[in-house]
Amino acid sequence: MDTLLLARLQFATTTSIHFLFVVVTLGLVTLLVGMQTAWVLTGNPKWERLTRYWGQLYVINYVLGIATGIVMEFQFGLNWSGLSRYVGNVFGAPLAIETLVAFFLESTFLGMWIFGWHRLGKRVHLALLWGVAITAYASAFWIMVANSWLQNPVGYEVRDGIAHLTDFGALLTNPSLGMALGHVISAALLVGGMLMAAVSAGHLIRRTPDFALFRTSLRIGLVTAALAISMVQGFGFAQFGPVGAVQPTKFGGGGPESQTLIAEWTTRFGPGDYTPPVLANVGLGFMILIGFTLGCVWLLLPLLFRDWIIRLRFPLWLILFALPLPFVAVILGWIAREVGRQPWVAYGLLPTEQAVSPVSAPLMLASLIGFSLLLGTLAVTNWVLLARHAKRGAADPALGRPPA
Repeated sequence: MDTLLLARLQFATTTSIHFLFVVVTLGLVTLLVGMQTAWVLTGNPKWERLTRYWGQLYVINYVLGIATGIVMEFQFGLNWSGLSRYVGNVFGAPLAIETLVAFFLESTFLGMWIFGWHRLGKRVHLALLWGVAITAYASAFWIMVANSWLQNPVGYEVRDGIAHLTDFGALLTNPSLGMALGHVISAALLVGGMLMAAVSAGHLIRRTPDFALFRTSLRIGLVTAALAISMVQGFGFAQFGPVGAVQPTKFGGGGPESQTLIAEWTTRFGPGDYTPPVLANVGLGFMILIGFTLGCVWLLLPLLFRDWIIRLRFPLWLILFALPLPFVAVILGWIAREVGRQPWVAYGLLPTEQAVSPVSAPLMLASLIGFSLLLGTLAVTNWVLLARHAKRGAADPALGRPPA
């Protein structure tokens, strides 16, 4: 057994599962803000019911997502001590800011929003949800700042064998950041929109009593998904420009810039294979294929205007069966971005083999099995709870229920 391979598998498992929670959280909170804002501005009880129903699903996903995030932090500390030691002074800064934002501000706003129903004024309560959404986006921003530095180290200098931050502004203007951040945010909106559309389609297929209510959420989800898939495609293809410039070896690049860089690495770090694994290109190819397939959601927009199309049910089944696609796509996108950086943890600066902790292979295997089982349990629990509460409908969700 290879300790490095086991550590990479553990990293892939923990971050992939956590990422699924993140995109649902980020996508749903954006839609929640729109629905509760509509309720406050119009006073229409329909928007309150939608906010309570989808807010309950959001809270379930958020709580269990926090648990997966804690597990991910544990594996970082246990398995990648070389990363912390060498680049912690740079990489740790945006991560520390993200932790303060997510675990303090965002969680505080969310707790006050959950328990503030019928205790706070409508506008104050709405402001709390806006605070949750803004801090969620801020959290995503700082995570991408940290990740982009690993993709393209900037604003640092190496002293005594340790990287030190010299230009904080360079982190924020990293060419690997902008389009990648837009890609992640639009992917989260795609996931949120497809989830809302699919759950609504399920209720419309079963002809539940809240037909009109779920017709509204179906339309919101479809419009969001249609707009988001266009942004996903735009930001995705735009990354080939800056990524190609700062990571010449990525995505099978074999041009003169790539060969020159590999020659420099060979001189500095010794002989080795400095080309990314084929898995990166495989993930990229399937992600693009799914992206074009999901572009067909634009063809379903007539559902917004013709009730007789809804009553045919066939388009609704298409939406329901398409729900797994955006989740698969975001994982493939993550694989393409992370595996495409190999064999580096910090591109051109720190090889992966030098970042792994000096842990024995049996111990690493035990932690891989333990963390995988724990995260798998959390993921299954999350989807069971989401399915159960989604199926109950919007008659009287527990979230926002008036006190007895």
